[in-house]
Amino acid sequence: MSKALLVAGRELRSFFSTWMGYIICAAALFIDGLLFNAFAISGTPKFSADVLADFFYFASGISIVSGVFLAMRLIAEEKQNGTIVLFYTSPISERQLIYGKFLSALIFSLIILFLSLYMPALIFINGKVSLGHLASGYLVLSFLGATAIAVTLFASTISPNQLIAGVTGALFTVTLLVLWMVSEIVEPPFKDLFAYLSIHNKHFSPFSQGIVNTKDVIYYISITVFFLECSVRALEARRWRG
Repeated sequence: MSKALLVAGRELRSFFSTWMGYIICAAALFIDGLLFNAFAISGTPKFSADVLADFFYFASGISIVSGVFLAMRLIAEEKQNGTIVLFYTSPISERQLIYGKFLSALIFSLIILFLSLYMPALIFINGKVSLGHLASGYLVLSFLGATAIAVTLFASTISPNQLIAGVTGALFTVTLLVLWMVSEIVEPPFKDLFAYLSIHNKHFSPFSQGIVNTKDVIYYISITVFFLECSVRALEARRWRG
């Protein structure tokens, strides 16, 4: 565990020591703000709870995209720079490396979410929303970010460079995202299967309305751990091949 935390600390510092972390953070907050002003609080009058739900809907996409950009470099960059060789000769395990890198990107993702709190806080000026609703919405944004990071980290592990890792991670993530649309046009049992596997809609909607279901929490944690373990296995296979 301590080695994973060391990896996480090293990677987290790299987000702040390069322009990439600041660019991702600034872009996420800027686009989030535009969408919030354009769709959530503009137009016809709405109940405060509906404004908050709309904010979470548009912010969910930003969390996913940010997760992809944060994770695509985590392993692929090591391959490009040749520093992955240092890992193969170090006493750190594959699981410690993967989980450490995942933790660093997740923490940075949570920092971005924390900085976005001012937007839903504006609702309190002329309205009133439940703090529980606010907490459940940010919880699902955290889950979506974690899922996108885990999926793209796997793509980064199996890709030779950052560009391919980004494209592959985006492809995997979009596939998981649009499964709920596919579920609308297929027949059972695939209808229920695709709806369950999708990272949005079925599992996202209750959170955005202020409802936290244990089964949805288990889903997000399970899919995140699944892709992290896939990354561990892929890295183990590469290490054995030399």
